Amino acid sequence: MVQRTEYIEKLRKLRDQKVIKVITGVRRCGKSTLLQMYRDELLADGVSADCCIAINFEDISFEQLREYHKLYEYVLEHLVEGKMNYVFLDEIQCVPEFQRAVDSLFLRDNVDLYLTGSNAYMLSGELATLLSGRYIEISMLPLSFREYYELVGGDKKTTFRNYFSRGGFPYAASIEDTWVRNEYLRGIYNTVLLKDIVERKRISDVPLLESVIRFLFDNVGSIVSAKKIADSLTSDGRKTTAVTVDSYIQALKDAFILYEVNRYDVKGRQHLKSLEKYYIVDNGLRTMLLGDRIRDFGHVLENIVYLELNRRGYRVSIGKVGNLEVDFIAEKNGQKIYYQVAASILDPATYEREFAPLKAIRDSFPKYVLTLDEFPMGEDGINQLNIIDFLLEE
Repeated sequence: MVQRTEYIEKLRKLRDQKVIKVITGVRRCGKSTLLQMYRDELLADGVSADCCIAINFEDISFEQLREYHKLYEYVLEHLVEGKMNYVFLDEIQCVPEFQRAVDSLFLRDNVDLYLTGSNAYMLSGELATLLSGRYIEISMLPLSFREYYELVGGDKKTTFRNYFSRGGFPYAASIEDTWVRNEYLRGIYNTVLLKDIVERKRISDVPLLESVIRFLFDNVGSIVSAKKIADSLTSDGRKTTAVTVDSYIQALKDAFILYEVNRYDVKGRQHLKSLEKYYIVDNGLRTMLLGDRIRDFGHVLENIVYLELNRRGYRVSIGKVGNLEVDFIAEKNGQKIYYQVAASILDPATYEREFAPLKAIRDSFPKYVLTLDEFPMGEDGINQLNIIDFLLEE
């Protein structure tokens, strides 16, 4: 079992702090396992087992607690007086109006609250209002390549090829049989589709939703719009509107399947409000749905790099420099880093195309070209890094 060190470290920093810890992320990315790891650490640190109250709302044993009054009463009955109690509520979105129980528990000085959820809807509307300023969100993703490599080992190039195709869902990483792995990933896909999107958004036209998903998965890393998708599907016989497509995209974002990246005008220093790009939470789902698409190699590499920058806590944008485009602008603590991503720049034309946008930027922030090439070819202060080495960095 791989240790999700970066997430555990965040929980350590927040231990006993008067804030609710909310861990969000797509289903099966490891949220429940993370809570178990953290509980084990608390027990090893001397916390009594009686002081750890853990409820997984996907377990039928706790089905009766999916009513917030009963949940609140159950936790109260199990609190140990005079000691700090650690309360873990897993997949809390299964409890209608759970925020009312959570808010009341938060008022108690001897309760340290940890929640997980698989839909961003849980942090919107009334919850955000009721618990505003009282919670810290920890966004969780499937395994990074560094975590995946730690888990499976082997030759790093071979392991990266497998990661590129199979993705980073923790359990899927241990499945060697292609059919079994794809069926496991299909189970995740179907669960997210039905529980986190169709039921919650009350979508009646599921085939249309799946057509939108296929389009977005097939165009990962490309500039698209709801209108473009609607027009394309309509021309293929699936009549729809941009409004409908936009609502489906929002549902996919809420279920942590899809991430939207806006464009930023480097010279004008402003964010642009149209022509976004979308990246998916894990390439294993894309492979399961579309098969291996060699022609999309560069865009899948972009997807992997985007997720890595996201894990590292950067705010990520697409850069516009006149008529040129920078793949990613990563911002954190007032600092920026510019990245171009390409499979290879050994071809002179590709080299020129990838370096040109970075050369056009006149500020002094670091600039990198990430490729799979073995030989560095940087110039003008622009550094080339091997993508695999970049992903294995601490």
